[in-house]
Amino acid sequence: MKTSINSFAQNKLRTITELSADSSGWTAFKKATEIARNKFEILPADREKAKEALYQTQVTTHSIMGAIIYNTGGILFDNGWIRVLGSGNSRLNRSLPAWNKGKSFNDLGEQPKFLLVADDVVGGFFAINGGAFGKDMGQIYYLAPDDLKWEDLKIGYTDFINLCLVGNMDEFYGGLRWAAWKTDLVMVHGDEGFSIYPYLWTKEGKDINSDSRKIVPVQELYDFETNTLEQLHK
Repeated sequence: MKTSINSFAQNKLRTITELSADSSGWTAFKKATEIARNKFEILPADREKAKEALYQTQVTTHSIMGAIIYNTGGILFDNGWIRVLGSGNSRLNRSLPAWNKGKSFNDLGEQPKFLLVADDVVGGFFAINGGAFGKDMGQIYYLAPDDLKWEDLKIGYTDFINLCLVGNMDEFYGGLRWAAWKTDLVMVHGDEGFSIYPYLWTKEGKDINSDSRKIVPVQELYDFETNTLEQLHK
């Protein structure tokens, strides 16, 4: 079940009734959770906010992404290390379309060149490629905070959710986890993350246990990393 962000660009926007008519995406997601090896928490959705977020995204609930937007306020994986965006919740106060507005698109109906769908507490951002990163449309890319470049994970959205459910997260994050990370996560809201210094992409910042960590808004992390990335490629 492949999610395409082409759904954003519509001559005629589909109604919430049309978008939510097929609920098979949620059935598929719930089935996938039955074999989960990683901790996850489904945040409750506010029905009106969920309808608004689904309408703004223009993705149907036949897809896993549409189902998550419509049925959850977001999902916290691996003790809250990864935050998958849904329709927003007091503990993750960002809907998927609201978080993308001003970043990947400005007005409803535009065709975004990427779509931010999740992030993690160390300033890593996951996005569906809509052409910004290459020709492999629909693939998930990861802005890795330890080398500051968009990496092709070679999977789509559904496989990304499966990775969050059953993947070896310690292996995926390698040296980005420090000894007391689980304890420290308790202090972090879903709209925050750790600003780490020395910066993780520098030679001086490679020892995560020795680096200093400060909790900051996730917006600050995104702005700093993308602005730095832009400067490095000028």
